[in-house]
Amino acid sequence: MNAEMIAMNNEGADDTGFGVDEFAIERRARRVCERDLSECRAGLLPLLFELSSLVAVNDDLARILHTLLRILQRHMNVVRGMVSLFEPESGRIFIHESFGLSAEEAARGVYHLGEGVTGKVVESGQPIVVPRISKEPMFLHRATNRRAAGEFEHSFLCVPILRGNKVMGTVSAERLYDNRRLLELDAEILSILAATTAQAVELHLLKYMHKTALENENRRLHQALKARFKPSNIIGNSKAMQEVYALIERVTRSRTTVLILGESGVGKELVASAIHYNSADGKGPFVRFNCAALPESVIESELFGHERGAFTGAVAQRRGRFEEADGGTIFLDEIGELTLPTQAKLLRVLQEKSFERVGGNQTIQANIRILAATNRDLAAMVRQEKFREDLYYRLNVFPITIPPLRERGDDIVALADQLADHFVSHFSEEMNVDVHRISTPALSMLSSYAWPGNVRELENVIERAMVLADGGVIHGYHLPPSLQAPVIGEVTKAGQLEARMSAIEYEMIVEALKLHHGNISAAATQLGLTRRMLTLRMRRYKLDYKTFRR
Repeated sequence: MNAEMIAMNNEGADDTGFGVDEFAIERRARRVCERDLSECRAGLLPLLFELSSLVAVNDDLARILHTLLRILQRHMNVVRGMVSLFEPESGRIFIHESFGLSAEEAARGVYHLGEGVTGKVVESGQPIVVPRISKEPMFLHRATNRRAAGEFEHSFLCVPILRGNKVMGTVSAERLYDNRRLLELDAEILSILAATTAQAVELHLLKYMHKTALENENRRLHQALKARFKPSNIIGNSKAMQEVYALIERVTRSRTTVLILGESGVGKELVASAIHYNSADGKGPFVRFNCAALPESVIESELFGHERGAFTGAVAQRRGRFEEADGGTIFLDEIGELTLPTQAKLLRVLQEKSFERVGGNQTIQANIRILAATNRDLAAMVRQEKFREDLYYRLNVFPITIPPLRERGDDIVALADQLADHFVSHFSEEMNVDVHRISTPALSMLSSYAWPGNVRELENVIERAMVLADGGVIHGYHLPPSLQAPVIGEVTKAGQLEARMSAIEYEMIVEALKLHHGNISAAATQLGLTRRMLTLRMRRYKLDYKTFRR
C-alpha cells in the first residue's frame, strides 16, 4: 500500500486511538481511488512480482508461504496471518503456516467444513470480510488468546485458495480496523496473492495426500502382519514356524485331511490341536489316539468300537474313537505303527466316512475330520510294502512338516522362558520354587545344543533345572552335562566332578563380566581374584572382555 493509502487509515482518528470518522476516511478513499484506481494498486505490483517469480522457479511451499506472510506483515499492516490447508478425506482445515500465533495457538486452529469463518470460506469458496471481530458471532476465537481489549476491534479477512472450482485452503489476515471499502480492497489483494500460490499448494496437497495414503497403507499392512494368524498354543516366531502358521491358517478354512510330519517331540499334537480349534468344527469334539500306545489286538476295538459279546470280555456295547469324534476331529498320532489290516479299515473311513463296530454289521456314518501324524518316513515304508500306498495318498493330501527345534533359532530361548514361567506357576505351591531368570551362559548352552529330543527334551531340561536352581536364577551348572559340553568340553577332559567345577567357574566369571560390562578389574574384585588370575581363567575359557561391553 502507498503512503497516501496509509494516511487514509489515520485520517479522522479521535483521541482514543480507535474511534474514527469513517465518513472522512471513506470520502478520502473514494477521491484517491476515483482519481486513479491504478494508484491504489501500484504498491501491489512489486509484491506480486516477487511472489510469482518465486512460485515460477520453486516448488518449496514453506518458502513460498513464508514470503506470502512476510508480504502481509510488512506491507499490509497485518497483525496475524495464517495459511490453512484443507484435507478432503478427513474434512479437517488446519493452520499450515502463520505468524503472530504461538505454536500452541496454531495447533488449536483446526476447523471442519462450515465451522467458523474459515470453515465457511472453504465450504462456500467465497471470501469473508469481518469489519470488527467483536461483532461477528461466527468468529470462534479458537486459535488466538486475545488479551488486549483493542484486539477485539480488529478486522479479519479470509479468502479461499482456489484451483479451478476446488478449494484447497484459505489465506487469513487480522489487522487494525479499516473502513469497509479499504477492507474489501485488501480482500481483493489477498485473493490475488492466494491465487498466485494455488498451484504450489495443490502440488503440496497431492504429495501430502499420497504420502498419507502410503503411510495409512503401511500402517494397515503392519497391523495385518501383527495380526497374522498364530495359534495361541504354540510358542515361537522363527521363519520356519511362520511358514507352519501360514499352512495351518490355510487348512483351517476347509475339512481337508492333514498329515503332520516331524521328529519326535516337535509338537505335532499342538499343531493338530491348533488346526481343530481354529476351524469351523472347533466347537466339536477333538479326540486324540496314539496308534503305538496299544497292542494290535485292541486297537481295532478302540478305533471302531465293539458290540456286546464280540469277543471275550466284551460285556457291553462300546463306542469307538471315530464315533466319539463325530462332528469334530480325530487325531491319529504315530499312524505309521498301524498294521496293514487296520490300515485297510482306516482307508474305508477316509473314503466313505463309514465303518462297523467289531462284531457288528450295522454301518455307522461319522462326520469327522482326520488328522494324522508320524515321525516315520511313510514314503519309504510304502516302497518297503509296510504301509499301504492308497492310504498314504489319502492321508498325504495336505502335509505339514514341523521343523526340529535346532532349526528354530531364537525360539529356543522363548520356549525356555515360557517353560520356566510355566514350571514356576506349577511348582510354586508344591516346592516353593521362584525362578525369575535364566543366566546368559545357560541361555548360550540352550541355544548351541542340537536338541535331538526337540521340545519334549527342552521341557525336561528346564523342569530339572528348576528343581536344582537356587537364588531365583537358572545357571549353566544346573543344566545336564550334555548341554555343558559345548562350553567347557575343550577345556577339560577330566571326570564329572572336574567338569562340574569348571562349569561353575565359567558361569561365575561370565556373570561378573556381564555385571561390570567387561571391566576386568571390577569383575576380579567381585570374584576375589587378582586381575592376572582372572585374565588367565578368561584365556582358559576363551572369553573376551569386549564381548561384555555395552
